[in-house]
Amino acid sequence: MELIFEEGLSAKVISLQEDGTRVVSFYCNKIAINSDKLFNILDKIGHIPLPPYIKREDNKEDETQYQTVFSKERGAVAAPTASLHFTDNMFKELKKRYKTHFLTLHVGAGTFKPVEAEHIKDHVMHSEFYEIPESTCKAIDSNKPILAVGTTVTRTVEYYVRENLRTGKSDLFLHPNNKPQRVNHLLTNFHLPKSTLLMLVASFVGIEKSLEIYKIAVEKKYRFFSYGDAMLII
Repeated sequence: MELIFEEGLSAKVISLQEDGTRVVSFYCNKIAINSDKLFNILDKIGHIPLPPYIKREDNKEDETQYQTVFSKERGAVAAPTASLHFTDNMFKELKKRYKTHFLTLHVGAGTFKPVEAEHIKDHVMHSEFYEIPESTCKAIDSNKPILAVGTTVTRTVEYYVRENLRTGKSDLFLHPNNKPQRVNHLLTNFHLPKSTLLMLVASFVGIEKSLEIYKIAVEKKYRFFSYGDAMLII
């Protein structure tokens, strides 16, 4: 199948994966293009890829609101939502008091896929490309406490601890039977039921505590998901 877009862009489906995703090749005026050329075209004709649970069209405000203050690399299909709570001024103040380190993980569409297996151990985790600077690796390799801003950072740090690879594809699934080994504290939003992200939270505090926390959140009418409130696990 071939899909036709504006600006001479087209995409041809090359293969169908077992999980329902497709491998596609992109062309501009029938000529194959690389990712840089593709992103330049998408910047003209594309839309902010809001998560499927946001039931509205994207708007101009989303270009800044659904983006982190320290984003640099192209590639993620969604913003790491815990970091949406930071403003430039807030981040500058935090850096005065705490050491901060960065890493890159390109969030994939699989992050929105619910766990459908009867037993969570049977769930096949999606993989996402990551890269960790050497300075961040040194911080991870130290014995200093780590507060991860978001599940994205947590998965990347924990994958590095297990595999000792600075770059690659992470497919780590954290849950109550596979607990974090290095991250001490976590800042995260409130996540969808049956999601791997909710199970990651349970890997820190357990199933019963997770249910207790979410019960309070529902009673207090906290906002859930990407544009929602956050909690700090210490």
